[in-house]
Amino acid sequence: MKDESIPQPPQGRWGVLLLAHGAPDQLEDIPEFLRNVREGRPLPEPAVKEIVRRYSLIGGGSPLLRLTTLQAEALAKLIAHPVYVGMRNWKPFIPEAVRRLSDDGVERVVAVCLAPQNSRTSIGLYRKYLADAVAKVRPGLVVDFVESWHDHPALIEAFRERAQAALLDAKNQIGGPIPVIFTAHSVPERTIADGDPYERQVRETAALVARATGLNEYRLAFQSQGMTAEKWIGPTVESQIDDLAQAGGKNVLLVPVGFVSDHVEILYDIDVLFRDYGKARGVSVRRSESLNASPKFVAALASLVSARIGIINDNL
Repeated sequence: MKDESIPQPPQGRWGVLLLAHGAPDQLEDIPEFLRNVREGRPLPEPAVKEIVRRYSLIGGGSPLLRLTTLQAEALAKLIAHPVYVGMRNWKPFIPEAVRRLSDDGVERVVAVCLAPQNSRTSIGLYRKYLADAVAKVRPGLVVDFVESWHDHPALIEAFRERAQAALLDAKNQIGGPIPVIFTAHSVPERTIADGDPYERQVRETAALVARATGLNEYRLAFQSQGMTAEKWIGPTVESQIDDLAQAGGKNVLLVPVGFVSDHVEILYDIDVLFRDYGKARGVSVRRSESLNASPKFVAALASLVSARIGIINDNL
């Protein structure tokens, strides 16, 4: 605790920066968006066409920016600090967000990646992009970067609420219990082999949500593997659906715990691809609703941010 008898250094004005992957708002944005994702490396034309096709099936663009903005606006109402949004691969880019908060007089910022589990393929890049932006746009900005928050009790409660509602709805429709598969984005196997904590943290999140929901049995699968020749971690969602179908299962509930908002990995990979895959094998695929701007999720963000600011202030 700080000694009130000793003059304290100025704390500066706090702000919060929510960081997200970014996504194209319309089909015309997709080629440039993909160049940003791949840091200028071209993607084969057939792959670009396939991604355009996927976005065309979910309305022609992603709702990610709209949902992230709603999260930021709701969070700002709960805390006494301004909240900004910065995207890694699309507008508003992270440097733009740093410029905005700097113009508003923010001197200290808590940066939260809207991906609760830490991987150097995601969180590591957010940290790098943010550090580069600060160096170029606002040298001296003090950044408290949240490395991961996969086991935060309030986040687990937000996931539990969505999972519980989906389980109840499924039970009412099919008249009994339903198998659950927790899902998260896959990463290359070499990433985990190099000591990345991502897979372990995903498993911890799933176990905590299962316990909070009262599930004694569940499966975990990794989805949205990249269009590359290298191996990505599994098991895949498709393989888990195959197992259930072979055992005579007719229904399954997917509970995404590696994502907090609707975007193409939810709206296409789950709502189109996996549902069609299950249907072809006689399995009806359902999913829990994404957290999006749910009050419990926004409260989780508020709890996380407020604690970080409080801890740092206490240590001044």
